[in-house]
Amino acid sequence: MIKRSILIMSVVAVGLLVSPACAAEPTAAAPLKVDTGDTAWVMLGAALVMLMTPGLAFFYGGLVRRKNVLSVLMQCFMILCLISIQWMLFGYSLAFGPDAGGHGIIGDLSWAGLNGVGAEPFAAYSKTVPHQVFMIFQMMFAVITPALIIGAFAERIRFSAFCVFSLLWTTLVYDPVAHWVWSADGFMGVLRTGGWGALDVAGGTVVHINAGMAALAAALYLGRRQGFPDKMSPPHNLPFAVLGAALLWFGWFGFNAGSALSANGLAGSAFVSTHIASAAAGLTWALLDWIKHRKPTTLGIITGAVGGLVAITPAAGYVTPMGAVLVGVGAGVFPWLAVTYIKVRMGYDDSLDAFGVHGVGGIWGAIATGLFATIAVNESLHVGGGCGLFYDNYNPAQLLTQIKAVGLTMGYSFVMSFGLFWLVDKFFKLRVTDHEERVGLDLTQHKEAGYTVID
Repeated sequence: MIKRSILIMSVVAVGLLVSPACAAEPTAAAPLKVDTGDTAWVMLGAALVMLMTPGLAFFYGGLVRRKNVLSVLMQCFMILCLISIQWMLFGYSLAFGPDAGGHGIIGDLSWAGLNGVGAEPFAAYSKTVPHQVFMIFQMMFAVITPALIIGAFAERIRFSAFCVFSLLWTTLVYDPVAHWVWSADGFMGVLRTGGWGALDVAGGTVVHINAGMAALAAALYLGRRQGFPDKMSPPHNLPFAVLGAALLWFGWFGFNAGSALSANGLAGSAFVSTHIASAAAGLTWALLDWIKHRKPTTLGIITGAVGGLVAITPAAGYVTPMGAVLVGVGAGVFPWLAVTYIKVRMGYDDSLDAFGVHGVGGIWGAIATGLFATIAVNESLHVGGGCGLFYDNYNPAQLLTQIKAVGLTMGYSFVMSFGLFWLVDKFFKLRVTDHEERVGLDLTQHKEAGYTVID
């Protein structure tokens, strides 16, 4: 049945999405001028993306056991505070600042402390939005990305080690990859003349593959939770998880549509694609659960919806609504296979499926961008490599670029993340003791309880 679904998806893609050619006319450079509508839209987008981290806290918090719910909420809120300060002090400069060395690998520190990041637009990123507004929008991406990794090591990591790892990972993994893809000087993205031209609207590589591979490294390094998989309790509060998924879906409109950096038709297209892909993925996951388990599950449909949001993230500004449906169906199929079969067969304990959903979903989304991107949605795409495989007379150039970007991000993130887990473990001891794990992280790490029983 699954093979048949994949075959049908491929046939529909070829039949409905093939278009003859991909061409774009050069456009004249617009003057720098703050536009109040664009600025308001990007500020709203930043607020929506900020809401995603507390939303993630509810999503993850509802899925763990009740003795660990506060630990997940605390980890998410600590990241919101910690990485915001890191970004202001030096993270933004490393990720988006002028290139250090001219190779497109990392920014220098000339924007440290937001020096020179003010109320005027910075032309390389936006001609109508103040530089400081662009900075705060990107800050929220830097915040949520390490928070996604929490899903892999939930219920078994020391809080002090978690803080150190999150700070190091954001500085040494997230900031460089963001520079590669999104910086004006990054070697992998579309802004640098002569760069690879990898397409990534809002973080297929930078956010989801990056965090997903770190999650896999966490699961492999830390090992399984006590009792995994035979004696694990089910999620303690699915309504919390549903609330979290709803907040993520809501915030994701800022994530993807806000990345247009303008209140225009491209933002509207990304908004529509984001919703359609999530709906298609949630529906697909529910149907697959229904077929396999004879019952559709609440956990399945919200996990699928999040997977659809993940997969459409790199493609939202490049695909048609029909393309978004196909991206969403794939995001229902491939992460479902990873969670249902691959994790079980390999035996690793990715507690809340951070790798299965964000890693696998991000990989599919980045590759799907190389299949379905079209100039009909985004006029910046160009002949001989800009459009997806089905829109440029079957030219594989963009698809190959996407695959190359996926491979490099996967390798860099996994190796660096595994190394950072090893390093932090040597100095701070990553994993809690067996006794602390049995009691729960709420009490042992924070001296608090999520639920108070009154006699």
